[in-house]
Amino acid sequence: MSERVKSAKRAATTFGWSVHGDGKRITSGAVVAPDERLSWPRTIGIGMQHVIAMFGATLLVPTITGFPVTTTLLFSGLGTALFLLITRGRVPSYLGSSFAFIAPLTASAGSGPAAQLGGIVAVGVVLALVGLIVKALGSRVIDAVMPPVVTGAVVALIGLNLAPTAAGSFEAQPLIGAVTLAAILLVTVLGPGLLGRLGILVGVVIGWVFAALIGDLDSARVDALREAAWFGVPDLRGPTFELSVVLLALPVVIVLIAENVGHVKAVAAMTGRNLDDVAGDALLADGLATTLAGIGGGSGTTTYAENIGVMAATRVYSTAAYWVAAATAVILAFSPKFGALVFTVPDGVLGGATLVLYGLIGILGVRIWIEAKVDFTDPVNLTVAAAALVAGIGDLTLSIGSVELGGIAWGSIGILVAYPILRRLADLRR
Repeated sequence: MSERVKSAKRAATTFGWSVHGDGKRITSGAVVAPDERLSWPRTIGIGMQHVIAMFGATLLVPTITGFPVTTTLLFSGLGTALFLLITRGRVPSYLGSSFAFIAPLTASAGSGPAAQLGGIVAVGVVLALVGLIVKALGSRVIDAVMPPVVTGAVVALIGLNLAPTAAGSFEAQPLIGAVTLAAILLVTVLGPGLLGRLGILVGVVIGWVFAALIGDLDSARVDALREAAWFGVPDLRGPTFELSVVLLALPVVIVLIAENVGHVKAVAAMTGRNLDDVAGDALLADGLATTLAGIGGGSGTTTYAENIGVMAATRVYSTAAYWVAAATAVILAFSPKFGALVFTVPDGVLGGATLVLYGLIGILGVRIWIEAKVDFTDPVNLTVAAAALVAGIGDLTLSIGSVELGGIAWGSIGILVAYPILRRLADLRR
């Protein structure tokens, strides 16, 4: 088949899908490919599963950071649609709220929502530029600029930097936090199938119900829930740019690259299709979706591992199901009642959930090291990673002129600068 025919076929999958088999069942040993679909009722049902899978994480980010829930949900759905268009229907993915933004958004809360949105826009623009570079030079350029020792350290320090915040929320309502944490752990470990993958969402719901039963919901927020309209336009707002906030947010780019590239590789492995040529498009799409969210008032986006679990369980990789999920998110975004409900979640519940969530981000960094078999007997790897982690966990805060930078920025900048220099010096010494 000629390249022109292949290109036309790929472009066609953006707006149409061939029916897999009879549309009712999956052929033995096969999967429903991105450019295929089952019958529409089954496709809609699977799309609903994707909505459930992304819900807990996507809504938890605005709940923790104070961003408008419905606005975040709106740009999550729009970002997913944009991603599907730019990748020409070849990469099934949902773009939900990225946990990596929690740390810089929390740390920069004093600068105000507009400045925080400016940081999100900056991250999106840089990620989009990375996507263009990868399109031009190939996906191997990422491994050359950010080897696993660097990527793993930055991911780990972003998660662990917020450990004191999680502990503080837990201590505010320890009983509620303990019930939430116990529910998350039990459901994650013992829950069958998809339920086990929704451990955080289920745990938050159980914690909320427990708080309501013992009368520990914030009365002002409950009143706001009663008064909220069922239908309304999401709260849109624009960004401003402050250098200190932008520098605090930029390390998130490294996390988004790691998540995005990992998602593309995972889908390629599960579908048996080579997607290296679309890696740049995926990064570009994620960057543009994050930029759009920042411009309109939503939190930054990333490809969601939660939805990979749904695909692995169902063997359905159809992008048609993701269009269903994106449309559902956009529809829910126009319900202020829904947003007000999310904001009734008490501090203790958030504390129980974030003890797990922030730790998971830290462990993800360690997982990157393990999977890449990073050699920590190498003094360069050992020392730069050690210094970066302590700077992030200890929240090292120093000022350059009028710009104050915290541990995430110093740890990330330090390892990005120190690693190539020390690696070069070590190679010259040998």
